[in-house]
Amino acid sequence: MGFNAYRFVDLLASFLAVIVVLTLHEFAHAYVAYKCGDPTPKLMGRLSLNPLSHFDILGLICFTLVGFGWAKPVPINPSNFKKYRLGLGLTASAGVVTNYIMAFLFYPLFLVVVNFMPDITFLTYFLQSLLLMLYAYSLSFCIFNLLPLYPLDGFRIVDAVNRKRGAVYRFLRRYGHYILLGLIAESYLCSLIVRFGVPQMAWFDILGWIMEFAEKYLGFPILAFWGWIFGTPVGQLWDLLKWGPLV
Repeated sequence: MGFNAYRFVDLLASFLAVIVVLTLHEFAHAYVAYKCGDPTPKLMGRLSLNPLSHFDILGLICFTLVGFGWAKPVPINPSNFKKYRLGLGLTASAGVVTNYIMAFLFYPLFLVVVNFMPDITFLTYFLQSLLLMLYAYSLSFCIFNLLPLYPLDGFRIVDAVNRKRGAVYRFLRRYGHYILLGLIAESYLCSLIVRFGVPQMAWFDILGWIMEFAEKYLGFPILAFWGWIFGTPVGQLWDLLKWGPLV
């Protein structure tokens, strides 16, 4: 199989991983809101595992280009919650919790394929690529959504636990979307310049630094647990994350 065929497999695996990660993230918001007493997500067609119900075009493009993005926010009416603050907090955190659980579950499947599946070139490569991206995208989407910038989940979690509406809150509520787009654009520009032969630009990738730092520490418990189960040192598991499509 030539280089172009492998590249096609990577793109297909990446596309499928994005669909799964975004869909389950938004479904989790809708499901928890519904269980907390708000029928709005169901009435708006968001209590669904159909990816088309959740995609936001701009967020999908950003995810494809730089690995950071978002889906359409699930509409809710907090006044319908049986317990207002609890319902708001559970709904806001449902997506990131689901993504972290997904990362925890997808990583051992990747290890099983790497360690035990016979080398059937096309199928093996596709499964390795897909499962590794499902792990990586789940973890990165979890971390990205924890940023306290509107309209991300991190801002909604802060909104749920903080009763004050001071100047900082109002600033993030009003300008968070623009700050987020600016960080994504700056990260993409830095990575683009790096590809053109200026590796020093990676030092100025603010969002990249945040994501790398967070992934290292939030990903460590997953690697440590499954490394213990599989009898593999964590250092070797870090090396596996550099495999193939994510290099």
